[in-house]
Amino acid sequence: MAEKFTRRDLLKASAGLCLPLLTSQRGLADQGAPKTDSVRFRNVAAASGMQFVLENNPTPSKHLIETMAGGVAAFDYDGDGLTDIYFTNGASFPSLEKTSPKYWNRLYRNLGGFHFQDVTEKAGVAGAGYSMGASAADYDNDGHVDLFVTGVGRNILYHNRGDGTFEDVTKQAGIKSSPWSIGAAWFDYDNDGLLDLFVLNYLRWPPTPEPYCGDASRQLRVYCTPRVFEGLPNALYHNEGNGKFRDVSQESGIAKYIGKGMGVAVADYDGDGLMDIFVTNDKMRNFLFHNLGHGKFEEVAMQAGVALLDTGNPVSGMGTDFRDYDNDGRPDIAFSALAGETFPLFRNLGGGLFEDVTYSSNMGLASRIYSGYGIGMFDFNNDGWKDLFTSNAHVNDLVALYEATKYKLHNAVFLNRGDGTFEDVSESVGEDFLTPQAHRGAAFADFNNDGRVDVVVTSLGAGPELWENLTPGNNTWLIFKLQGTRSNRDGIGAEIRVDGQVNHMTSAMSYASSSHFGVHFGTGKLKYVKKVEIRWPSGTRQVLTNLLTNQVVRVREP
Repeated sequence: MAEKFTRRDLLKASAGLCLPLLTSQRGLADQGAPKTDSVRFRNVAAASGMQFVLENNPTPSKHLIETMAGGVAAFDYDGDGLTDIYFTNGASFPSLEKTSPKYWNRLYRNLGGFHFQDVTEKAGVAGAGYSMGASAADYDNDGHVDLFVTGVGRNILYHNRGDGTFEDVTKQAGIKSSPWSIGAAWFDYDNDGLLDLFVLNYLRWPPTPEPYCGDASRQLRVYCTPRVFEGLPNALYHNEGNGKFRDVSQESGIAKYIGKGMGVAVADYDGDGLMDIFVTNDKMRNFLFHNLGHGKFEEVAMQAGVALLDTGNPVSGMGTDFRDYDNDGRPDIAFSALAGETFPLFRNLGGGLFEDVTYSSNMGLASRIYSGYGIGMFDFNNDGWKDLFTSNAHVNDLVALYEATKYKLHNAVFLNRGDGTFEDVSESVGEDFLTPQAHRGAAFADFNNDGRVDVVVTSLGAGPELWENLTPGNNTWLIFKLQGTRSNRDGIGAEIRVDGQVNHMTSAMSYASSSHFGVHFGTGKLKYVKKVEIRWPSGTRQVLTNLLTNQVVRVREP
């Protein structure tokens, strides 16, 4: 019998035929055998001065929101060149109000050398309600990074005044609250130079009445799965300028799709100059919102091949990142899930299609034992290949009673071998790296300006982990800090090509978290790079030549 080929098969084949044409442009990809450079982290939180504890306030009633808290944002709020840290926090029950300072969200100013100072009260960002996530960007182009905080029935937009303080401008800006927002993404979907806001919504909570899940005969109550709750549409706000936003969820096509969103990341996956949106959903198919231009989006996850794994099964999609892991010039998709589901990896084939490479990349076997929340795709050893970091723990604190897995887990580092595969190197990362916790959010930045990407991770009922990157060796690096003139001030959406690698400016990634510190490249053994190409959101193209490595490069749009 003759084999039958679908249109998807043919498109995959045609995409594969183009791959040899890319090899001559890969730069670092051609430097030889797969990379084996080590990665080392050390937890320096104890001496950092950060006294924060994530007060999720667990109760015998097992309210689902209790186990979902813990977003964190890394951004330079005071413009001193050091990346600061903002933690979101819970609230008391049943009021869902911050009735004590122990429930405050906390802002810590980076003093240098991994020392931080609590400036929450002075900055005016203690928050309100049961907070979940945070997303950082300069939405009004005044040169000061602002902050959007999501929560249960309460979202807050903080405008950075530029004097070390913030102002709650939610109402006058026209931003509304949903029953439960997990996170958000700042991006300029229409390239008008103003950052728009995508709000990621999870479930309709609280339900009436709240269901009992578990075994009542044994008085064993557990957190309910998302299947017993109604989902929600996500929201999209267009930045009108002058501090005002307009809800365009309906007219853009975003509100048409009811999901259970846990993670959001943005990238221009098809190279048309318009930023697209990927959303992980909890136990249902994912969304890929293709930006059609003119303010319209089309949901294409099924056609693109990222709605489900190749098995056809939905997973508990958690945090996500949307970057090029194989240096072929196209952003790929990685996200975390629960134990037994794997951490899926979708490779961008071009032509609007992705391929599920979870198992062929070894991520299937390497991640199967983990449950994950936060995730980031960064080059932690600066060898020119982006690795994966995941903050790990299960949703249910009693999961060990009915599944062959654990609730508290250690974080994981998956080293990119440079041949399309990843290796779990967590056991060799550091002596304290294998400590299990109920990890949740994770944010990424070079906190001490040494060119190596560090990580901050939250844990339920505990203090944060601050992972200083101590990876040895003499690999080099570049970090680009962009300033748009015709584009948005942050340069969010700008695509940068460095010696065969591609990365883009974004602050949207991970779980309920945000990383706003520039665009990082590991450059291997290179002492300088001959050519850097920047495509700004406005369409401007800029070329830099003969750049010395091991420096932060500040670039202004011409």
